[in-house]
Amino acid sequence: MTSLQSRHIDNVYSIATGAALADPAQSLVHKSWARCVRDHGLDPSKPSPARILPAQEVRAHQQQLEHFLLAARAGMEDIYRRVADLGYMVLLTDAEGITVDYIGNPAWDDQLRKAGLYLGADWNEAHAGTCGVGTCLVERQPMTCHQTEHFDATHIALTCTTAPLFDHSGRLTAILDVSALRSPEAKESQHLVRHLVSMYARMIEDADFLRNFRGHWILRLGSAYGLVDVAGEVMLAFDDGGTLVGSNGGARLAFAGRALSGAVSELLHMPMDAVWRIGSGGAAAMPFAHTVLLPGGGEYHASLLAPRVRRASAPSPAPASARPSDRLPPLERIAGDDPAMQKLLAQARRLVDRGIHVLVEGETGSGKEVLARALHGASSRAAMPFVAVNCAAIPDSLIESELFGYTPGSFTGGRAKGMKGLIAQADRGTLFLDEIGDMPMALQTRLLRVLSEGEVLPLGAESPQRVDIAVVAATHRHLPELVAAGHFREDLYYRLCGAVLKLPPLRARSDRRYLIEGMFNEEAAAMGSAARLSAEAMQQLLAHDWPGNLRELRNVLRLALALCTDGAVGAEDLQLPVRASHIASTRVSDVPFDVGDDTSAAGLIDLLKRHRWHVARAADELGVSRATVYRHMKRHGIAPPRRMSS
Repeated sequence: MTSLQSRHIDNVYSIATGAALADPAQSLVHKSWARCVRDHGLDPSKPSPARILPAQEVRAHQQQLEHFLLAARAGMEDIYRRVADLGYMVLLTDAEGITVDYIGNPAWDDQLRKAGLYLGADWNEAHAGTCGVGTCLVERQPMTCHQTEHFDATHIALTCTTAPLFDHSGRLTAILDVSALRSPEAKESQHLVRHLVSMYARMIEDADFLRNFRGHWILRLGSAYGLVDVAGEVMLAFDDGGTLVGSNGGARLAFAGRALSGAVSELLHMPMDAVWRIGSGGAAAMPFAHTVLLPGGGEYHASLLAPRVRRASAPSPAPASARPSDRLPPLERIAGDDPAMQKLLAQARRLVDRGIHVLVEGETGSGKEVLARALHGASSRAAMPFVAVNCAAIPDSLIESELFGYTPGSFTGGRAKGMKGLIAQADRGTLFLDEIGDMPMALQTRLLRVLSEGEVLPLGAESPQRVDIAVVAATHRHLPELVAAGHFREDLYYRLCGAVLKLPPLRARSDRRYLIEGMFNEEAAAMGSAARLSAEAMQQLLAHDWPGNLRELRNVLRLALALCTDGAVGAEDLQLPVRASHIASTRVSDVPFDVGDDTSAAGLIDLLKRHRWHVARAADELGVSRATVYRHMKRHGIAPPRRMSS
């Protein structure tokens, strides 16, 4: 041990135990020294070498930051180009202080590894003592830990400058660190480095913010007019209805103490039309015309960035003539003033971004997928994929490979390059599992692993892949009955039903007029038609019992628009099917074909006979896919007459 190290140990112990007066200019460091002795039980007289985690553990930490690493790596490479010639290296740790990425001079690998400036190094204050990363994790602010400010005498040759990185929700996610094995003795020599690290930390955060909300409108506010289009200090993301869905670190600072939720127009105290006008020509087209005065008094120049990934249901922005409903938040668009639906939507809003799996129950055609898409659109995942899987429509022989994917050469007939499964495609987004009650038992076990472990194993793969998905499942059947009958796993049921939303059938809803008008306008716009709906037609539509629910309504309106000839849809244009009373009694939602008793099999045989064994027509009456009917036939051993006689 050198004399410098010995003096350092005495100094640390003296200040950490309160025997010496702490320097106010080094309060963060001295507070950390005290924590190391008092809380972490570290002894400055027992220096320890750098702690490097095994490669397998490092990979696990990297996987937790997989998507954030994309933006972080770009920032690390850029800052390294600026400081490499001065002898610095760059590393990134996760929120536990584990180094998940680093860039340094390969010629110094041995020295960097010995010093802990290497992949897998543990810089948590509880292990490494006072240091740039560990103390930054505690203090959550940019800082420099310079030479003898380190707790452990092993590290007193290093200088480390760090800044915290927060994700779009304000959660501490990583630490950006620029370090050098040696540097001038004066701490002031690191001022420029500290400025660079802080600047690049903000750039990385904002790049991740823009990536995460690339499917939303982003209002950028900056104090420098000429830079606001490329470097907004304050950024607010909102949907087509003007509802805030995210904010960057600059916004959280600018609006400190205020909840960044609700309508962006209310937050800024300006009409929504004025917000939309910011995007009409861009700030560059109208010098100094677009300025925003924040409630705290700061004046900013404004720029509006349009979504780079558009969702199919998203309306065009901001024309003054747009229908008001087009700007409503996703969950507000799907219902009028029906009390049951308003209660359901109030529950749905509370479930958004809470990490709770949702089970949607309702009759066939009642809008289960519409609700699932609205939940997705209202969440912070809205810019990510929404992947819908109809578990009843995929043949048994394909459902496993479709859901989980497969590696090259897994089986004969597969794609040469393998295939990414639907679950993996939904990563960072929402997976909608429709007709979940028809999923084969063998696959229910594999799905349970996905939900419990957060990973998917493609066919033929040796190791699983991490996935981050929100799951919405839907069924028109009573899953507890399937569980009792042994046709659905009980543990999977409890995984899926974190929250249950029960959609009422269309015939029971009091907002039918709202739904009819909205759907009619949608279909007319899609056809380029200016037709209107007559009062007589509306009365017939309101009086119909809609056994096929919203799906039947859409088909009726679409056909009526195609048939009308005089610019108006009249009662004569409506092709409302006449349903016999016994048809309703044979819907799948009312007949438990899955139970497997003779009565259920007889009911299915009667239905098939009535349709002359035409499976497609039987499926249409039941409101399910042909694959579902075939599956029930197979379950009950039912075969068409020509096969029975062979």
